[in-house]
Amino acid sequence: MVVQEDKQLRDYELVVIISPEVVDEALDSVIDNVSRFITENGGTISSVERWGKRRLAYPIKHFLEGNYVLTRFQLRPKLDKELEAGLQISEEVLRHLLIRLSS
Repeated sequence: MVVQEDKQLRDYELVVIISPEVVDEALDSVIDNVSRFITENGGTISSVERWGKRRLAYPIKHFLEGNYVLTRFQLRPKLDKELEAGLQISEEVLRHLLIRLSS
């Protein structure tokens, strides 16, 4: 029974705020790294929406704005912690929020 749960994909939404100092090519690279992690681990991506540069509600690492990206995808539940760990060590990512949509 545990094996079936591990293979079952869950729905997630991920909002990432990327440093405004990151150039467009590097922004593509950050988004591609997240997408590659999801697909290489058996997940599927529904959509990637670039919201562009937005003003932050409060300064984060001395920045007043950031590039927002929303990704909707499916992934095995055990891999979400690994995805978040990768986002936390990324210097380009100011903040992220990963939300599990399905139970």
